[in-house]
Amino acid sequence: MAFSSGTGSERMMRIAAALSLTVLATAMTGAQSAPTSVSFQDAAFVPSTAQAALLARARAAGATELAPSAGPDGGMIVNGNLAGRAFVLTLPPNWTGEMVLFGQGYSLPGGTPTVPRDPIAQDPGGGLFKHLYAEGVASGIAAFDKTGIATESGARNSIRLRALAQQLGATRFYAVGGSMGGSIVMALIERYPRKFSGAVSMCGVTEGWLPLFQQLVDMRGAYNLLTEGTPYALPGDKDVTRSALPVVPPAGDATPGDAFREAQKMKVLMPILALFQAAKANPDGAEARIIRQVAAVGGFAPDPAALGAPLYSALLGMDDIVATMGGLPIGNIGKDYAPPEMNAAEQADFNRRMQRYSANPKAVAYARRWHQATGRFRVPLVTVHQTIDALVPFAQSEGLGRVVARAGNGARLAQYAVPPTRFPLPGGLEGYTHCGFSPEQNIAAFEAMRNWVNTGRKPGPEAVQ
Repeated sequence: MAFSSGTGSERMMRIAAALSLTVLATAMTGAQSAPTSVSFQDAAFVPSTAQAALLARARAAGATELAPSAGPDGGMIVNGNLAGRAFVLTLPPNWTGEMVLFGQGYSLPGGTPTVPRDPIAQDPGGGLFKHLYAEGVASGIAAFDKTGIATESGARNSIRLRALAQQLGATRFYAVGGSMGGSIVMALIERYPRKFSGAVSMCGVTEGWLPLFQQLVDMRGAYNLLTEGTPYALPGDKDVTRSALPVVPPAGDATPGDAFREAQKMKVLMPILALFQAAKANPDGAEARIIRQVAAVGGFAPDPAALGAPLYSALLGMDDIVATMGGLPIGNIGKDYAPPEMNAAEQADFNRRMQRYSANPKAVAYARRWHQATGRFRVPLVTVHQTIDALVPFAQSEGLGRVVARAGNGARLAQYAVPPTRFPLPGGLEGYTHCGFSPEQNIAAFEAMRNWVNTGRKPGPEAVQ
């Protein structure tokens, strides 16, 4: 599919599709693939006596709609429901008693919370699940109560699944997750300090959602202001405290929900990518300057993915953020913005025109309770972050380091910064990935943590590269 063919509109749609489907739903963001209500059954699978006993224990512990299937080399994969929420367990034939509870990533609000039917084949951990299974480590994933921001339900449902796994014989638990799953990891080890032996966060929201929300909304406000009256303006409602476009088809629209949301994403991405095309054609022009200024205000890289991913998350997810938090959890009253390449008069005008809003104290309190790290965890924690990430900035890793240092807990934290990865986009553009780790990096992070738990020795600076 050559970028040079088709109309201008078609070309923008193609770029938008590439960005949306390749960058913004990448490894360890919690790609989900099975309906909440499990209905499939592997008719060819006959559980062994030991496996049948595990299934009986699961039923006795409250699991319903159990749908076992064959795992590699004689193991078993179990899909089911627990308290009305889907779950999946992988139980290797040589199970050591260890289990990873995996926190999934963010998906746009409006969809159905799901889990992968087969985590070994689909591997939402970017190679980690295959490794775990081969090592005899079981894994479990619990569906959220809702899509969108779901740290609280992700943590609560993981703890419920932990109790089930313990009934099946699990003796040691690790919390692992990426992106929003990193926020779930932090909630698990801080709010349930005796339930886990160690934890790993990859590209995670580890410092907390409040600074990330502020970055998303700051960048949206700057983009609105600097592209006003241009062909690059974003669609929909310009109020940064609300979603710009709906994420659920209106009444009478027969478009499937996922297809509708994908179309909404492309509506957001098209003007952004057009802006980058114009800047590529004229690197010294106004469009390139807008990109640098918007990126600087938001704290993201001046890159099509690093603007596109945060902006579509803000434009399509803001109503969910407010509903989840019980109000707007951030504010910018009195904040002085200093976009680069502006003189004093231009900066003053920017600040005068920038939309202002106040935080709801109850929403702030909720966000701090469930979505901000305290640094006071009791188990070894390994975090890995690319130095440039398209959606969760490296600043999250740096922020967690400061929080943990203030708590006097640095002995329990090992942090790794790895180089960013990029991929080509049509039209000669490139974009940074979100959570673009190699399987080797995902596995190395887990094994660094696991060895730390087993030996008591903190991993060295070269453990993850």
